Amino acid sequence: MTELRDLTHITCVPEQRSRRDKALQQQVRSFLPELDQLERLLAEAPPQFSANVIGHSCVAEHRLPLYQVKVGNAAPESPVLLLVGGVHGLERIGSRVVMEWLRTLSKRLQWDQHLSALLDRVQLVAIPLLNPGGMLLNQRGNPAGVDLMRNAPIAAQDPSTFMLGGQRLSPYLPWYMGKPGQPMEPENIALQAVIDELLTNRPFSLSLDCHSGFGWQDQLWFPYAYRRRPMRKLDSVFALKLLWEQAYPHHNYVIEPQSRHYLTHGDLWDYFYKRHNRRGAGNYIPLTLEMGSWRWIRKRPRQLLKLEGLFNPLVPHRLQRVLRSHLTLFNFLLEATAQHENWLPHGSHAQTLRQAAIRHWYPYETEF
Repeated sequence: MTELRDLTHITCVPEQRSRRDKALQQQVRSFLPELDQLERLLAEAPPQFSANVIGHSCVAEHRLPLYQVKVGNAAPESPVLLLVGGVHGLERIGSRVVMEWLRTLSKRLQWDQHLSALLDRVQLVAIPLLNPGGMLLNQRGNPAGVDLMRNAPIAAQDPSTFMLGGQRLSPYLPWYMGKPGQPMEPENIALQAVIDELLTNRPFSLSLDCHSGFGWQDQLWFPYAYRRRPMRKLDSVFALKLLWEQAYPHHNYVIEPQSRHYLTHGDLWDYFYKRHNRRGAGNYIPLTLEMGSWRWIRKRPRQLLKLEGLFNPLVPHRLQRVLRSHLTLFNFLLEATAQHENWLPHGSHAQTLRQAAIRHWYPYETEF
């Protein structure tokens, strides 16, 4: 792969490198090791990998790059799997699981002909670290204090949970949505540009956004978060769920709509889902992985003494367990995306699956 230019030392005001620049670079690498790991991974990746910078996040004098990684068939008629991590700066584990899978793929491509043939049929795109500024500052929101998952121009149709559903009181409080009437934050604008380029008119596309969430189990959420009514492509989500459960019946994921837990304003994936399934004839499914952090805290209550301990496994062997535990899911999603024509429902089958999905996920809702 072409050698990447190290961007972590570049400041928001261009100037000659100096001892001060090197000190800033060392500070970034000390408090943001994920960026260093990502750049090392890309520098060592095989020729099939390509990477580019889609934007930057500025923290004081630090200008942190937002990397996009691509591998596979870039033809406009090929399906796309998009992986995103690091949306919330406190949830480092999301970035790490995405990078671990990219590392696995880069090693397998050196010998795995099946994987090479699979990637001839699908494009994989990853943005492992969407919010490096928030991660450097060890805070949930971006450097401006905005929660990127509450920042899209979409409002909840029913009352949302106070604060948790999004608030405009102060950037110093969690779940801050940003000032009313303002455009989305730079990180989200960069993500939207990637999604607009990737997903428009594709035959099928699937995204997975990796987070750490409170709970005992790992959860896979799908839209909507802004309303309780079912999504338009509910039959496709249910078909994917059945496919996963038939192939891996002993899995540990709970698959359900986010609205079963709470409603929010400004959900990114609600916004992108509505934007693209309204625009084109393709089929787009956005999923969110919420890794249950309560298990890590239960096994090591001392994690409660550290802010990052609320959202990430701190004991090395537990971190390794989490990093390897989601590889099967990622591999499955890549295969399912590449072979979407073999399982996506159509016609009467789609209607039957939609009715079954409503009975399964929305048994107490009124008639839609």
